[in-house]
Amino acid sequence: MTERTRHEKPRRDDSERRLRQAGRFARVLRVLDLIQSRGRYSVKDIAAELECSERTVFRDLAVLQMAGVPYYHDREARCLRVRPGFRFPTLNLAEEELIGQATADMITSSPGLDVTKGSKPTSRKLLATSTEDAASLFQVVERVTSVLDLKLADHGRHHEMIRTVQWALIRSAKLVGAYKSPYEEKSRRIRLHPYRLCLMKQAWYLIGREEGKEHPRTYRMARWTTLRQIDEPAIVPGDFDLKAYFGNAWCVHRGEPTYDVELRFSPSAATIVRETIWHPTQVAHPQEDGGVTLTFRVDGLVEIVHWVLGWTGRVAVIQPDELRQRVVAELQEALALNDRESKSKAPRLGVKKTAGRATSSG
Repeated sequence: MTERTRHEKPRRDDSERRLRQAGRFARVLRVLDLIQSRGRYSVKDIAAELECSERTVFRDLAVLQMAGVPYYHDREARCLRVRPGFRFPTLNLAEEELIGQATADMITSSPGLDVTKGSKPTSRKLLATSTEDAASLFQVVERVTSVLDLKLADHGRHHEMIRTVQWALIRSAKLVGAYKSPYEEKSRRIRLHPYRLCLMKQAWYLIGREEGKEHPRTYRMARWTTLRQIDEPAIVPGDFDLKAYFGNAWCVHRGEPTYDVELRFSPSAATIVRETIWHPTQVAHPQEDGGVTLTFRVDGLVEIVHWVLGWTGRVAVIQPDELRQRVVAELQEALALNDRESKSKAPRLGVKKTAGRATSSG
């Protein structure tokens, strides 16, 4: 048995099994919706509506009966009905659970995270079978909780692409699209085996392996110009581990080699620095002067350089020397750039205009 066969068949069968289960569940709910409606549906009518056999309808009705749905045959109307006033049992969610669901609604509807319908449809169904007190608490939480200004990358034009990736991952299918990297002149057409979709450091990323390549790469979702699923099975290693893939990268770019980083922050920055987890490996060491020293183990320096520059004037690089040199070089380049700008905009002294011509005053 080849490696392709080992990885491909079980995943494809499992995906198809899940799809069949989801399809049956959706059909059962559709049967319930029909017999609860004001229409008159017999078993034969339901079979015609759902384009299935009457035997299938009887199986779905048996599922509803096992779930406690009190349907019956209305002899006069010659159709199936559900007893008036029937409601599914209340879930009796605890207050903490209700607050958690309401908070999830707010988070998944905020810009950048609203890539699907979020949790609101689920909440509506929960509240339909909840008590008045539960519904009231839910509404209060929604009124007093807000998620603002996350500064996430703008994915407004890529919602459909993110959903495409999600379905491709669920179905273990390949993706094809055009990707425009800022480090390449033109966009490239890529056939991809998708591994994972993840939100990291204010943007959505797709992890996948390009067809013909040995190792997976990280693709920023906002840089896909086109993306679609194709009817070909994706091959994803069963032992793929996202955390192991990113290792000790500062963000999404895992460089080489691995560095032990030590940064010393001034007392004015210490409180802000300590209240945030910047990296999984960070360790804080309080200093006698009120400052704080942070240590990290980082794979590559490209990304952490820019983070350190954001603390200019309040941080000193203790080690490694290479990081200190990169920070100094960036600062020198910034000083030179701003010095040129200031000189280009400075007024020219010793020159005055008269009658449409410039003359020297010296």
